[in-house]
Amino acid sequence: MTYTLSESCTLTLVEGDITRQAVDAIVNAANPIMLGGGGVDGAIHRAAGRQLRDACAQVPALNGARRPTGEARITPGFNLPARFAIHTVGPVYRRSARPAAQLAAAHRSSLALAVENGVQTIAFPAISCGVYGYPHGEAARVALTTCRDHCDGLTEIRFVLFGESMLRIFRQIADREL
Repeated sequence: MTYTLSESCTLTLVEGDITRQAVDAIVNAANPIMLGGGGVDGAIHRAAGRQLRDACAQVPALNGARRPTGEARITPGFNLPARFAIHTVGPVYRRSARPAAQLAAAHRSSLALAVENGVQTIAFPAISCGVYGYPHGEAARVALTTCRDHCDGLTEIRFVLFGESMLRIFRQIADREL
């Protein structure tokens, strides 16, 4: 399903594997150390190859974190079909005092970094919706409205969702909010 966000930008919702998306950049929903993990993070690291881990290891760490919650970093995509991987950390829902603000910041910082690097097309997963425990409908609303409000400079924002139920939730929210 495709939605018009502006004269120059569309938002697309698809079910699939983010590591197979032919876009300029994919967003990696990962942990603060940026060295791989489970879920989307692990899949992206496996698909990109060892070079991605090596590039992530070069990002300076502060108090053990290479990427604080809500911020983004960019690396080459290496073996991915995407030119770049943008790494961001969403909030752990039950541990965050401001989960919506942090989730919005993760999306905003990813979009800003994309535009700074000449990205026209970007693919997001459902950030924080796995082991970080963010309620899916609430996360979809934050993600979609943040992308709607910060799409300048991009031609397509794509959400690549795992499973029909997640796709259905994002579609329901998009139909109401976009």
